[in-house]
Amino acid sequence: MRAIALVLAPLAAACSTVTSEPAPPASVAVVFDRETMTRPIIEGVADRGTGRPVEANDPVRIASISKLIMALATLQLVDEGKVELGADVSDYLGWKVRHPDYPDVPVTLAQLLMHRSGLRDDAGYVVPLGESLETRLAEPEAWYRGAPPGDAPFEYANLGSPLVATVLEAASGERYDRLIDRTLFAPLGIEACLNWIGCSQGFADSAVVLYRSGGEVARDDAADRPPNCTIPVGDGEDCSLENYQPGTNASIFSPQGGVRIGMEDLAKIGQELLKPAEQSFFSERVLGELIFSMMAAPKNVEFFCGYGAGIQMIEVPNHGCNDALFGDGKPRIGHAGEAYGLRSGLWLDHEGGTGIAYFVTAVPDRTAPDEGGFAPEEVALVRRAQEMTAKAGK
Repeated sequence: MRAIALVLAPLAAACSTVTSEPAPPASVAVVFDRETMTRPIIEGVADRGTGRPVEANDPVRIASISKLIMALATLQLVDEGKVELGADVSDYLGWKVRHPDYPDVPVTLAQLLMHRSGLRDDAGYVVPLGESLETRLAEPEAWYRGAPPGDAPFEYANLGSPLVATVLEAASGERYDRLIDRTLFAPLGIEACLNWIGCSQGFADSAVVLYRSGGEVARDDAADRPPNCTIPVGDGEDCSLENYQPGTNASIFSPQGGVRIGMEDLAKIGQELLKPAEQSFFSERVLGELIFSMMAAPKNVEFFCGYGAGIQMIEVPNHGCNDALFGDGKPRIGHAGEAYGLRSGLWLDHEGGTGIAYFVTAVPDRTAPDEGGFAPEEVALVRRAQEMTAKAGK
């Protein structure tokens, strides 16, 4: 399959100059168990401008799977004794985070990670360098107005991620990107970064460019990568982190969706989550907190069956969830990603001891905001990868 992709991709790029047909979108799927991984699908072109074929571990913006990585970093700091899931986040920040209608009710990391804090995205969730996260959180539009934090209904809110990341910075004294590298990427031998910060130029040059279904560039072409500015910057601000103070506005690292990582490296994280505590990089406490959060998760939220601390549950039998990705009746945990024409996922079958890390690009946008569910393109990719892996194992 790899050899075929190498031959076809340049031909497709050459033909496109005549037929105006776009080069095939990039798709990668890595299937793994606790110790090994296979690469059944590596297809398409990572950069249509150059015709460069995609490779298995080319870095790609994985969108909301970044929230699972953020949750794991949070639990690592819990394990280090630097944060508590049930503590008032204001205690770490040095300024008050309060729902305007419930000034006496604290906001906690647990609420934020489970999308039960009352935060919503109506005020926007990108806070550029030089602007104030504290000010953004004081806007009434940033909050669900019908219930206090903790009692608010589940509402998937990207704005909670910059707040979590800023709390982690304040508690540890570390910049968010460096904290993620210390607690997760470096110990697992992973090369990855947030908004390309800290990654080598060679790594950035191997990026998967994200395209819309119509062929236009959405993110991460050469103009959107180093040495150009890769973080949101306010008017009149220099694109420099030299004077950035950890614990003030970690939105600049896009913790809600800005991780760039290859599928082989993402699979490494999945492998550690599949292992028992005595074999895993993650401690028994970290793994236990993650699983406990799933047990306490609200059920039947949006298209998936439950949402814990930065982790989703899908395809639980008899739950009536609109979340058929694998279609084999086995429940899985992990996280989905969707942004800029990309669909991605990291999903674990804990009972079977297997998982998959994948992405597919140039997927059409949803036809309605509440459409929900997985895209046909990613369903087809995942099921084909499963079938190919099963056949290879016979």
